[in-house]
Amino acid sequence: MAFTERSAKARTAILAAAARRFAADGYDRTTIRAIAQDAGVDPSMVIRYFTSKADLFYAASWTASPTSIDAAPGSDFAERYATVFIDVWERDQSALAALLRAAPTHPEAVEQLQGVLDRQFLPVFKEAFPERADVEQRAALIVSQTIGLAYCRYLLRLEPLASMSRDRLHHALAGTIRRYLDEPIGPAPQDG
Repeated sequence: MAFTERSAKARTAILAAAARRFAADGYDRTTIRAIAQDAGVDPSMVIRYFTSKADLFYAASWTASPTSIDAAPGSDFAERYATVFIDVWERDQSALAALLRAAPTHPEAVEQLQGVLDRQFLPVFKEAFPERADVEQRAALIVSQTIGLAYCRYLLRLEPLASMSRDRLHHALAGTIRRYLDEPIGPAPQDG
């Protein structure tokens, strides 16, 4: 669908309002009508641009791209990944928070999260480590750590993690990522 300047502004306002509502109210309590009111548009425009609440949720749930992680050989991938991850969560986490909050109770949110991981994260890992046969498993372990960190620090605000300095957090996270990238993760699976 091609957008005029006016419709592009409306679409952007709807996405921003949806990200805030989903983060604040959760998937179940968020309504198309409330999003439209926050965006200053008619509810029919929300449906026109996004078809359904589930499609809008998906569109509003991922605003950051891991492609800014330097995957070039010789770059410190762990340092860069930790920096990008923390920057995203410290800057504006509303859309990501909505997706992570919805995932435990909504299968469609899990599918959307899996799609984000498959289409946006995994290619970055594969580009950075093309020679590794177990790159998908290592990427999954790293993502599990960062999702756990996001839940504990930014969503649940568990102490002392919530008040840990950014520098200390970055150092610890980069070290964990390096271990997942460099150390053996166990015996290879047996064929059979």
